[in-house]
Amino acid sequence: MKTNFSERKILTAAKRVIDIEVSNLLRAKKHLGSEFVKAIRMLASCKGKVIVTGIGKSGIIGRKISATLASTGTPSTFLHPGEAIHGDLGMVCGSDVVVAISNSGETDEILKIVPSLKKIGTPIISITSDARSSLGLQSTIVLNTGTIQEADPFSLIPSSSATTALVLGDAMAITLLSVKGFQRQDYAFYHPGGNLGRRLMLKVKDVMQTGKKIPVVDSERTMEDAIIEINRKNLGFTLVTDRKSRVIGIITDGDLRRLLAKKKNVFSCKVLECMTPNPLGIEEEKLAVQALAIMEEKEITCLVIRDKIGKAKGIVHLHDLLGKRHFSQEF
Repeated sequence: MKTNFSERKILTAAKRVIDIEVSNLLRAKKHLGSEFVKAIRMLASCKGKVIVTGIGKSGIIGRKISATLASTGTPSTFLHPGEAIHGDLGMVCGSDVVVAISNSGETDEILKIVPSLKKIGTPIISITSDARSSLGLQSTIVLNTGTIQEADPFSLIPSSSATTALVLGDAMAITLLSVKGFQRQDYAFYHPGGNLGRRLMLKVKDVMQTGKKIPVVDSERTMEDAIIEINRKNLGFTLVTDRKSRVIGIITDGDLRRLLAKKKNVFSCKVLECMTPNPLGIEEEKLAVQALAIMEEKEITCLVIRDKIGKAKGIVHLHDLLGKRHFSQEF
């Protein structure tokens, strides 16, 4: 075995692999068309679960695709075709959709379960490089990758084919995510063990900012005072309170930009004249994920937590929910 490869030869060999795999992905991209659209519509309307199957490297890719679907709100499981013919086909029902991965379309283990899938009445979406293969001809929908050139010098080792199937699977899962209107809070719900998921499943009271961290300006003050408070607390807004310290409004960076666009003498304006009244709030016992949902729906970045008489008990900013801490100077 040669061990005296130069640095140039090593890098050239590695770049060749990447170039070949990228060229296969671009070829697969060109093949995207009406069949892909049909596949997405079928998956979106699936009343059961999406069952992904494949063997060898395709099986490994299939497990990843199934996991991505499940984590983005589409019930999915992986079915090993070898186990399927020994009883695991019992998990398949007519309301499911099967995604079968086979580069050649002639994988014996998959072809053996196709008659049973047809008898059950389960539609098949195949990912293959040959739409005229045995699998392609028996599939409901064929996602044709086009001819695949594997990345090794002999074009034998599953490399480009595995990468292409993986990327097509990601394209399906993420397109499906968009079609279904899957949101950040949904992702957090399905990922309670992740950093974002753990944070968003906390209560608002666990992530809100309180005390001197809350930007506040009296309604009788001028906009100069409001701007100073916005800069001091560095949250992009300040609450406006009345003489009894009840929250009656909010002034944001956006409000300042709109005032400047009107060519007003911002510094001399009264806060009461420029504020947006009755800022949206949320109860402290609500989940952080619910606060995020409100912010995304209303296209705002903060919510107020009020006490029983309307005073600011706390504020929650978008960055608090996402775990991006603010290190503002306190005075």
